[in-house]
Amino acid sequence: MEKRWMPKAVNHEVVKHLQEALRIHPALCRLLAQRGIYDYDAAKAFFRPSIQHLHDPWLMKDMEKAVGRILTAIERQEKILVYGDYDVDGTTAVAMVYSFFRDHYPFVEFYVPHRYREGYGLSMDGIRYALSSDVKLLITLDCGIKAVEKIAFAREQGIDVIVCDHHLPDHQLPLATAILNPKQDGCLYPYKELSGCGIGFKLISAYCERLGWPEEKVLPYLDLVATSIAADIVPINGENRVLTFLGLKKINESPLPGIKALIELSGLKKSLHVGDLVFIIAPRINAAGRMDDARKAIQLFIESDYEKALELAGQLHQDNSERKELDSSITEEALSMIAQDATLQKKCTTVLYQPHWHKGVVGIVASRLIESYYRPTIVLTQSNDKIAGSARSVAGFNIYEALHQCGSLLENYGGHFYAAGMTLKPENISIFQEKFEEVVARLIDPELLIPEIKIDAEIQLKDITHSFYNIIRQFEPFGPANMRPVFLSRNIQDTGYSRIVKESHIRFDIVQNGMHKITGIGFNLAHKFDIVSGKKPFDICYTLDENEWNGYKALQLKVIDLRPYEG
Repeated sequence: MEKRWMPKAVNHEVVKHLQEALRIHPALCRLLAQRGIYDYDAAKAFFRPSIQHLHDPWLMKDMEKAVGRILTAIERQEKILVYGDYDVDGTTAVAMVYSFFRDHYPFVEFYVPHRYREGYGLSMDGIRYALSSDVKLLITLDCGIKAVEKIAFAREQGIDVIVCDHHLPDHQLPLATAILNPKQDGCLYPYKELSGCGIGFKLISAYCERLGWPEEKVLPYLDLVATSIAADIVPINGENRVLTFLGLKKINESPLPGIKALIELSGLKKSLHVGDLVFIIAPRINAAGRMDDARKAIQLFIESDYEKALELAGQLHQDNSERKELDSSITEEALSMIAQDATLQKKCTTVLYQPHWHKGVVGIVASRLIESYYRPTIVLTQSNDKIAGSARSVAGFNIYEALHQCGSLLENYGGHFYAAGMTLKPENISIFQEKFEEVVARLIDPELLIPEIKIDAEIQLKDITHSFYNIIRQFEPFGPANMRPVFLSRNIQDTGYSRIVKESHIRFDIVQNGMHKITGIGFNLAHKFDIVSGKKPFDICYTLDENEWNGYKALQLKVIDLRPYEG
């Protein structure tokens, strides 16, 4: 797949002002300006994240009501049920809020719905469990904002509900005792992109403040908050970046026993970064709910004994191994279906259905398909008497809005800009495939169907020094809204020593203007080796990395793409 190289826009006056104030390379000032950093003080706060940079939790609408109702429940010795979804954000949020209150109050339980028996969000089974357990206060985490009828039913049965959710609300809000969601109308909380676990963190922070407890009471949970932010693909800017920075620091210094056990079993020996949370830790947590029961993930996080945590982590590790086998075989089958259907290949969407596909991995498979067929993708499977599926999008296209326009064909749907889930009746599959294709074809800019590489700055190879790289590292933690910077360098020549390695990759050995030699690796670029070895100059876009071998550290390029130099 050819890709579009798209330089990011920037205000050159801001770049100039930052360079005068900071006295660092103009490319670094460009990176800051692109991230909304416009002056010295903002740059200082960006490079030195601190707990003092977190917002006052009391700015969140209904926080007073939420904390007040919890205090009333404790005063009356009412049973509290902490309820959350089965993904990483939900399980980390439940583990955090449950652990916090369990340490101070005996009458608290947790509940997480079973992915296949109950589905996403607040379930009737969960409410019936609360009724049978004489629960008087139910706290939902990472769900609840759309559960209008279910919360009304709970209220009729004498259960008060506090909703802690970060999903976009509908016009009608549930009649809950309190709703903590910065995206609701009238909420003045300055940062709108917290994870579900992040909102739970603000709740326990406010509770501590109300009782005059030190902030040290909530700091042990920062590694769960960072894990939720990384796994839920929310923006890592503003407050999320501060929480992730602090959470990673805690993970690398004194992780919770459950997180420590996952690190041990995954074989990670180095300091963890966001990418390790996303690609190594999060899949093992998610695997519990995908393959079996998400309660195992919560039990892992609330376990204080490391040996027991290792045993629980081993179960998640095994679940993840099974998940990997499943997603690999289903992806292979799905790619084969597309390859054998010329009509499917020409569409601007992929919507595939097989009744035997495992519901727990269809979202992962949708993401895998986009790597080969870059377009909005939905993978569907049988779930009891319904069809259930997951949707994934391409950069710049709102797949939730596209589903909204197909809403009449769906039983239920929900999600974000780039990822969503849905259920529908079996008889609606083919008409939904047609409708989704028609909606996306009408809404999508054709350019969005070509993968895009966003380039932050153009630099010379001579600019790549250890001091330059050390400042780049201070831009971490990287993630949405603060991605690892991508650089462009032009008029690059092969030294004659670049080569193909392991059949698919290129090991670069390159210079610019006959000097400033540097090495790099380009994964899955072997099909472009003729451009490198053709004795003509070429352009490259890449990120920077540090390679350590035998105790020696050297900077290298991770080449994303290359093309002939056009002069």
